[in-house]
Amino acid sequence: MTSTFEIALGRDTVALRWPDGTSRDFPLIWLRDNDPAGLHPDTQERVTDLLSIDPEPQATAAELGEGGLTLHWADGGESRFALDWLERHGPGTPVADPAELPHVTWRAGFTVPRHHGARIAADDTALLDWLRDTVACGLTIVEGVAKEPGAGLALAERIGFLRQTNFGSAFEVISKPNPNNLAYTALALPLHTDLANQELPPGYQFLHCIANEAEGGGSVFADGVAMAEALRAADPEAFDLLARVPIPFRFHDGEVDIRIHRPVINLTHDGEVHEIKWNAHLAGVFDMEAAVMPAYYRAYRAFMALTRDPAFQVRLKLQAGEMVVFDNRRVLHGREAFDPATGHRHLQGCYVDRGEVLSRIRVLSR
Repeated sequence: MTSTFEIALGRDTVALRWPDGTSRDFPLIWLRDNDPAGLHPDTQERVTDLLSIDPEPQATAAELGEGGLTLHWADGGESRFALDWLERHGPGTPVADPAELPHVTWRAGFTVPRHHGARIAADDTALLDWLRDTVACGLTIVEGVAKEPGAGLALAERIGFLRQTNFGSAFEVISKPNPNNLAYTALALPLHTDLANQELPPGYQFLHCIANEAEGGGSVFADGVAMAEALRAADPEAFDLLARVPIPFRFHDGEVDIRIHRPVINLTHDGEVHEIKWNAHLAGVFDMEAAVMPAYYRAYRAFMALTRDPAFQVRLKLQAGEMVVFDNRRVLHGREAFDPATGHRHLQGCYVDRGEVLSRIRVLSR
């Protein structure tokens, strides 16, 4: 079976060549560190102490057999690696992740994917399809949810643990006296991301519509990635300032005072837009150097103008029994003002962190 493989042992690496011509070099220190015998047999967690390994391990022989690659170390130890494991891993080859889904960026006119609550509740395949759409698009609607408190929370708990915040594990979006947040008023809410003042804002937000009988109160959504990329194309300097200069965000009431400094735009290591932190109501007093402020204000206003541009907005009015789910660190949301004297409006909300959503996708994809 292994006669078509080629192997070459060097001082610091083992070179393997597969039958299809693919070749790869595996550093000996990496191989010694990843010896399968160094993993706990039950948990598969690493138990080998890296500092107990020679920093320049030497192999006296390398052999290919039915069990894969066997290395004989100069200190008398042996390590065995399955060839398919080596093919999936190694330098320059990140492990395939079923939760890494390409993002579908969108603007006005986007048709929000819809899924059915009863199927999600009963069928893991339906749950997986919904989660994949939610991660890829950042925005989905679940239909057929019972028009009673707790029904949306139960669907969120199909994914994982609810995120506890200073508003609790669930919150009621209703107009009420003495509010500690603008969401609990009848005022219009410009596009924003929730809890920008948190060190790590919640990942996915769930808003279950129990009643929406008042005049007004329509929901507005926009893809923050699409707006950030539009800004990068039109004004690279403004984009750079928003991605580089942190600003203060703060929420405080009688019980808590939570604040953080972060940039509006968060980038991946390769420069892709990863997250948006935007909440003009929670923005604190800008405290960057005075020399930076004029240019920063221009950049901040440029992004704010994009959040008001209908070309990026999807508008809808949630009906009782519908639940909208969106990536709170990507998709901005808002609402139109409503008149509580004309009817009852009640949404119940919760959060589930990104890690819980992505974990569920990986488990269901096995």
